[in-house]
Amino acid sequence: MESIKKIYRKGYGPSSSHTMAPYRAAVQFRTDHPGAAAIRVTLYGSLAATGRGHHTDKALTDGSAPLPVEIVWKPDVVLPFHTNGMHFEALDAKGTVTSEWTIYSVGGGALANETQREESLCVYDKSTLSEILPYIEHEGMTYWEYVQLCEGDSIWPYLQEMWEVMQNTICEGLQAEGVIPGGLHLRSKARQYYVRASSYKPSLQSRALVIAYALATSERNAAGGHIVTAPTCGSSGVLPAVLYHLKKAHDFSDTEILRAMATAGLFANVIKHNASLSGAEVGCQGEVGSACVMAAVAANQLFGGSPQQIEYAAEMAMEHNLGLTCDPMCGLVQIPCIERNAMAALRALDINIYAMMSDGKHIISFDKVVRTMKRTGHDLPSLYKETSMGGLAVDE
Repeated sequence: MESIKKIYRKGYGPSSSHTMAPYRAAVQFRTDHPGAAAIRVTLYGSLAATGRGHHTDKALTDGSAPLPVEIVWKPDVVLPFHTNGMHFEALDAKGTVTSEWTIYSVGGGALANETQREESLCVYDKSTLSEILPYIEHEGMTYWEYVQLCEGDSIWPYLQEMWEVMQNTICEGLQAEGVIPGGLHLRSKARQYYVRASSYKPSLQSRALVIAYALATSERNAAGGHIVTAPTCGSSGVLPAVLYHLKKAHDFSDTEILRAMATAGLFANVIKHNASLSGAEVGCQGEVGSACVMAAVAANQLFGGSPQQIEYAAEMAMEHNLGLTCDPMCGLVQIPCIERNAMAALRALDINIYAMMSDGKHIISFDKVVRTMKRTGHDLPSLYKETSMGGLAVDE
């Protein structure tokens, strides 16, 4: 498996697949073709179907600047490797194609094609929990210690940087007001939820604050703000909300938070390696479902869960998100995405309690539920995988 640094990426919303990855691809293609007079990009499948709502055109234009860009939209054509396909062409002054490149946005801001997966350095020699859990038990290690063993000490300043961005995004989101861009006329609600929470009794106040924190990040993402993928832009509000709440309410140290992030990243990495984090490939179970897993295992570790309890928390978090569709209204990462982040954050905390009450023993393994998620995602019709052609996205 690759480094968990590929799970946590700084960037700008609203979509890691539709915004961050196309921008990075455009920058790479422009850099590789300094003699080009213009660039033409053909978008396929889900990337074309909801690209305008996700600002893919702006990402490609910004990444190709100062070269002019022509964008061709082909939502009805799905390339075999992945539904989020991009075909770049370098044009000379006469409009003749001088070079071509097909690349795919495969989730979480990552790029890949049939022969290339960017920066595909293998960091982990184990890629399933059935391999990792017995190993750490035998060695007397925790999950985060296994991450440190594989990644080296450089992982900690990297995670510290990601944690600082996460906290800053929440603070910005709690101050933001007004209508979120995009045409749905959806107003930011994080601040009003945060203010209202102060008048609630402690038990309800705690949950209301988690909602406010999740909305803060998700609304900033929807507005194109600075966020950290965890593991994607569309699901970036879940883990930060839980960690920020636990730091504030339970006084966990930054060191403890970073260790929880390491464990969360490891579980997301297992999902990424064995299934997918891409909503366009497996639906929202791959995005918010995976984010719920990350938040559940992070919370369980912070509260002293055993390796078995942490694995159980991960299994429950994915199991109860199986089949979750990705059907954003107008192709925007707003409805139901923003609320869904808040609900997943609350669910992750509830799952933590359930796992802590158990002895960690259960029948369905995390590896099995990941395999099931992948099969379920492939069984979902394309209408429910980020195309905005079915479900909530359709007017009735």
